[in-house]
Amino acid sequence: MAAPRIGLISTQGPVEPASPFERAAWAEAHGYHSMWLGDGGGHMDALTEAAGIVMQTSRIKACTGVVPVYTRPPAVLATSAMTISRIGADRLILGLGASSDVMVESWYGTPYEKPLTRVRETVALLRQIFAGEKTDFAGETVRSKGFRLGTPVRGTIPIYLAALRPRMLELAGEVADGVIVNFVPDGAMPRLLEHIDKGAKRAGRRVEDVDVVQYVRVWVTSDIVRAEQELRQILAGYFFTKAYNQYLRWLGHEHEAQAMADAFARRDKAGTMAAMPEELVHRIGIFGSAEQCRERVRHTLAQGTNLPVIDCASSVREEYLATLGAFAADAMGTA
Repeated sequence: MAAPRIGLISTQGPVEPASPFERAAWAEAHGYHSMWLGDGGGHMDALTEAAGIVMQTSRIKACTGVVPVYTRPPAVLATSAMTISRIGADRLILGLGASSDVMVESWYGTPYEKPLTRVRETVALLRQIFAGEKTDFAGETVRSKGFRLGTPVRGTIPIYLAALRPRMLELAGEVADGVIVNFVPDGAMPRLLEHIDKGAKRAGRRVEDVDVVQYVRVWVTSDIVRAEQELRQILAGYFFTKAYNQYLRWLGHEHEAQAMADAFARRDKAGTMAAMPEELVHRIGIFGSAEQCRERVRHTLAQGTNLPVIDCASSVREEYLATLGAFAADAMGTA
C-alpha cells in the first residue's frame, strides 16, 4: 500500500538546522509531500521562503499556509506566485485566507472588512491574472484594470483557502482547489465536510473534488502532561481571537469559548489555558508513541482529510526529531 501524502509545517523547532531550506531538503529526502509556510508574526515571508525552497529542492511542494488576502494586492500576489512558478513549475500551492482582525488591523494597520467578499474577489481576480488576461475587475473590496503578467505562469498554481466556519468552508468548496482546516477536534470533520460539499455543489462539484488539508498538532512523547501544556499555550494564543473563538462556539463548545474570552479579557493567561478541558485538548492534539500518533493521523485520513500536515511544537529536541521521523514515507507506509 502506498504511503499517504503527508505535509510538514516549516517552523523552527528546538533543533538545527535553523534554515527552512535545509528542513525542506530533509523533508523531501524522507518522502514528505509538501512544506507549509506560515505568513505573519514577524517570521519569514511565506512567498520568499517558498521561492527559496523550490530553488533548493527538486520535488517537494512549497505551500503558503496561509497568506492573508489583505496584505498584498492580487496583482502583487499573482506576480510573486508567477515568479515561483518560473523557478519550478507545479511546485507552489497558493494558500490564502482572511486571517484575523488581530493580525490585519492591530499588527498591519489595515481595515479588516468584509472578509468573505475579500477572499472571493481575490480568488476571482487571481484566476483572471493567472490565465494571462488583462484585468478588468471592479469588486466591492478589490479592483484592478489594465494589469497583465508580463511573464506567463509555468504549469498551474492551485489556490487553497483557509476556512473555519460554514460560509468560508462553502466558499472554499465553491471556488478553490483545496481547503485548509485547523484545530479540528476528533469527530468534527464530517461537519466541516458537509459545508465544503455544499459549496462544491454550487460549482457542479462534490467534496471529493476538493483537496482537504488538515493541520495536526503531534507530539511523539512519553511526557503527555507537558505536551498537553504546550498545546494549551498554542490554543490560548488562537482561541482568544474573534474568528477562532466563534469557530469553537460553532463546534458546540460555547462554555469553553466564553471562559477563554473572559479569562483573556482579565489578562489571565493561566485561566485562558485552563479553560480548555482535557478531553478537548486530546481531541485536538495527538500525543503518545510513534505508532499511536501514526494511528491517530491515519484516523484523520479515514474521516475525510486528504493531506495531514504535521506540526510538532515540542520544546524537546528528541521529541521533535522523533515526531518528524515518525511520519517519513517509509514509516507511514510500512508501520
